[in-house]
Amino acid sequence: MRFHRTMARRLPLALAALGTYAYAEAPPPAGNVHAPLVEEIYTADPSAHVFAGKLYVYPSHDIEGPPLPDIAPFLNSQGNAFKMRDYRVLSMDHVGGPVTIHPVALDIKDVPWAARQMWAPDAAFRNGTYYLYFPAKDWQGAFRIGVATSSSPAGPFKAQPQPIQGSFSIDPSVFTDDDGRSYMYFGGLSGGQLQKTVDGVFHPGGPREADRAPLEAAYTPMVAPMTDDMLGFAKPARAVDILDADGKPIRADDAQRRFFEGTWMHKYRGRYYLSYSTGGTHFIAYAIGDSPTGPFTYQGRVLEPVDGWTTHHSIVEYEGQWWLFYADSHLSGKTWLRNVKVAPLEYDAEGRIKTVKPIVTGK
Repeated sequence: MRFHRTMARRLPLALAALGTYAYAEAPPPAGNVHAPLVEEIYTADPSAHVFAGKLYVYPSHDIEGPPLPDIAPFLNSQGNAFKMRDYRVLSMDHVGGPVTIHPVALDIKDVPWAARQMWAPDAAFRNGTYYLYFPAKDWQGAFRIGVATSSSPAGPFKAQPQPIQGSFSIDPSVFTDDDGRSYMYFGGLSGGQLQKTVDGVFHPGGPREADRAPLEAAYTPMVAPMTDDMLGFAKPARAVDILDADGKPIRADDAQRRFFEGTWMHKYRGRYYLSYSTGGTHFIAYAIGDSPTGPFTYQGRVLEPVDGWTTHHSIVEYEGQWWLFYADSHLSGKTWLRNVKVAPLEYDAEGRIKTVKPIVTGK
């Protein structure tokens, strides 16, 4: 039997000196305002969208238990603690108001090509159909990106029988421009296997970590235009250019600024903002360009490090306010058991993002 659970979640105003929280019913003001959207399940990697005048969040669904076994064809895998098997959609009418945890939107058992690890998803809408994009490892141990469709933004979604041709790695993010053209950004290093994929071919014996020399250009996310039916790539994916202020590629040894995973695209005042996680330095950084396919010039940080190793985000405008969605491990103290949070996002007069500083407990 399917059911909906609606939970009122009040966003806390941090009283840092006392280490306590005060609660407010209204949407939070700008500043250090962060709290789990829901606590009944663990959620991470939030992709937020406004569909039909309502806010929907598409997170991954963390689950407890021992890590997945390191067995063939998944030998020498990384990220085995992140063993997600389904997706649950969250929705709300107002930030700061009740949050609905919808029934399972898609389960791995209903995706024939997927073997394990349904990681960070995204969603899109076109011509009356909602699309859920998701990564999972296939039966050869390679991450691919699948797509599922529904007539409802909350699902259930029905997966296509095969992954998107030419897709690989993780963290799909789909952006639709004002002209109606859509693009998918994707890729992640280390356990995300971007460094193991050469010209679209997965090499299971490839390097476990990013293998470029310090002075070489860093790995960057991939981008591909979507077909009109949103089920595939119109052209092969190519690497995005992320440059420094001098127009040179960000270097592989520039851990403070280089791409690692978790790409997101949004548009502000006619310009394109590509944001992403830096991995081991735990920042959400961003770069700006004049085209959805780049090049992009590094600008700064969206989010400082959170509790836990991973950091993954999305940015959306809703009810006249820009919002940053992210996740941390504050409640569990375990990197693989996270909770989605939200904070207001602001820009200065020149369009630079004002860096968000989360509440950090050191867990």
